[in-house]
Amino acid sequence: MPTTKKKSKKKHGKGSASGSGPGSASAALDADWEVAPTESLRVRAGFDLASFDRGSTPGFTGDKAAGQALVARHADELSELQERLFAEGRSGGSRSVLLVLQGMDTAGKGGIVRHVVGLVDPQGVAHRSFGVPTPEERKHHFLWRIRRALPEPGYIGVFDRSHYEDVLVGRVDALAPPEVLEKRYDEINRFEEKVVASGTTIVKLALLVSYEEQRARLMERLERPDKFWKYNPNDVDSRQKWPAYQEAYQAVLDRTSTETAPWHVVPADRKWFARLAVSELLLDALRRLDLGWPPADFDIEVEKKRLAAT
Repeated sequence: MPTTKKKSKKKHGKGSASGSGPGSASAALDADWEVAPTESLRVRAGFDLASFDRGSTPGFTGDKAAGQALVARHADELSELQERLFAEGRSGGSRSVLLVLQGMDTAGKGGIVRHVVGLVDPQGVAHRSFGVPTPEERKHHFLWRIRRALPEPGYIGVFDRSHYEDVLVGRVDALAPPEVLEKRYDEINRFEEKVVASGTTIVKLALLVSYEEQRARLMERLERPDKFWKYNPNDVDSRQKWPAYQEAYQAVLDRTSTETAPWHVVPADRKWFARLAVSELLLDALRRLDLGWPPADFDIEVEKKRLAAT
C-alpha cells in the first residue's frame, strides 16, 4: 500500500513535472504560482504515483485563502471565455473542450463540477457520468458510449469518470482478458488523437486522494445525516482493493499521457487546492483557443435603421 503524507506543508509533490514546451502557461502567472499548474501537475516520463504527496500544493506558494481568492478573481474571465466558445459554436465553429475527471471515491469530482464548472453558464456545459455499462452499452465496443457523449461544438463537456473506467475497474476486477485490456491503452490514445484533431481540447485530470483522507471522508458520510445519501457500501469494497487501483492508475498515467492529451495529477487531500488547480487548467485551455466574438453575418447599419423604424 502506498504511503502518503497527511496535510503536508510541502509545496511541491514528488513526481510533479517542470519545464517548458507544450503545456506552459499562455498568460502571466499570478504571484502565488511559482510554477504554472500546466507544468507542475503534468505527468511526464518517470512519474511515480506511490511517492506523490497528495496533501501538497505543487507550484503554488499561497495558502487556502489565497487559492480561493484566485478562483474568485478568475471567475469572470472563465465565464466570458466559455461564453465566447459557446457563441463560436452557435456560429458555425467546430471547437469544444472536454474535461475528464478521474479519481477514486471521495476524490472530489462532484465538488469540482459544483465549484469550478459551476462558475460558467450551464447552457454551455454538457455533463456526463459513466457508471457500470448498461446492457445496451455492453453490446458495443467500450468506446461506443463515450463517442456518443462527446461535446458538440461550442460546449465544455465534463466526464465524471470516463473511458478510463475500462482500464481501471476493468483491470482491478478482471472484467476482460488481460490481452484485451492491454490493447485498450493504445485504442484510447488513437481515439483521443482523433477527438483532438476534430477540434476538441482534452483536459485530463487525475484527482488523487490519500488512503487516510479517503477514510476520513467516508467516515464523515457515515456520521452526518446530510451525507448519508453520498455513502455507498461499495466504496469500502473498492477501498479494500486500494493497492490494485494504484497499480491500475499508474499504468493509465504511464500509457496514456501523450503530447496530444497529457494527464495532469491533482493532489486532492486539500479540496481548495484541487478546485484551484482544475479552474486554472480549464482557464488555460480556454485561453489557448484565443477566442474572439463571432462577427455579425448581417449589415449592422441596415438593422439599426430597421429597428429604429419599429
